[in-house]
Amino acid sequence: MPRLVISMGDPAGIGTEVILKALADPAISQQAEITIAGNRNILLETYDRLDSAANPENLNLLHIETPGSITIGTGNAASGEAGFRYLETAIDRTLSGEFDAIVTAPIAKSAWKAAGHIYPGQTELLAEKAGVNRFGMMFVARSPHTDWELRALLATTHIPLSQVPEKLTREVLTLKLDLLIESLQDSFGITQPRIAIAGLNPHSGEQGQLGREEMDWISDWLAAMRQRFPQAQLDGLLPPDTMWVKPGQAWFGLGQVNAHDGYLALYHDQGLIPVKLMAFDRAVNTSIGLPFIRTSPDHGTAFDIAGKGIADATSMKAAIEFAIRLAKRKALSQSMKAI
Repeated sequence: MPRLVISMGDPAGIGTEVILKALADPAISQQAEITIAGNRNILLETYDRLDSAANPENLNLLHIETPGSITIGTGNAASGEAGFRYLETAIDRTLSGEFDAIVTAPIAKSAWKAAGHIYPGQTELLAEKAGVNRFGMMFVARSPHTDWELRALLATTHIPLSQVPEKLTREVLTLKLDLLIESLQDSFGITQPRIAIAGLNPHSGEQGQLGREEMDWISDWLAAMRQRFPQAQLDGLLPPDTMWVKPGQAWFGLGQVNAHDGYLALYHDQGLIPVKLMAFDRAVNTSIGLPFIRTSPDHGTAFDIAGKGIADATSMKAAIEFAIRLAKRKALSQSMKAI
């Protein structure tokens, strides 16, 4: 049975609530050995406010003291420090072999910064502590309408839009494409994946009229990648506004659509606006390239509704279920290699 640890995220947000709501579903809690890295008192206080939730007294817990005063709905240095410590503990215990996967509840980067921890997000801390610089942020969601699975990887993540052309290099794109192909093959069993790759500019530059990056180097890069990865069908550079039409049709069941197995978006909003439009309540953020499995719900701390008992746990459930699915596949693959 997979062993999962869930870091509690920012204790001033909705992380504790969606964790307890998700673990109240026996279809989830009975699939794995699940431990929470967080604070007992905050878990109990959250439980007392909810009508339907797992009782923390019955859960495995790595209790971590929370420094300072926590005000539900207000992220600050204390809540940032707490969320940072929860995740550090989860990573350390996973690296020591105690757990097979980490599920992370949301944090607020501003609260981390207030506590003196300067990271673009949790992914970068995970990679740093794991000692890797080859990693990516992929979003996965299964349609409730058709059962089709959307998989989208971001080439660049939490940087200003003005920095994207500078940060987007041949080396970065090659690394991310390599990760995407590897993930589709190893985690999803797609041996010859079909991948759609977006252009950078509107209409993919329209022959240099709307930007020259495609003509100057990205098209040549893609041609080289088709030679490098003959096992994959690489379609692009697709106009960013129309690349998402087929995924939308596949998601909502609008006719017979031959959608791709994976999508490579070149910057944050180019990938996440369509993903969140289709799958806001059920998308999962998974970090690929790490030596362990990591998943997270695709939403933030939602300070505005924290403590009100109205947070939707669907994405947290999906994150836990996806971590279990990946852990089982990894264990099966390792057992087959050992034969």
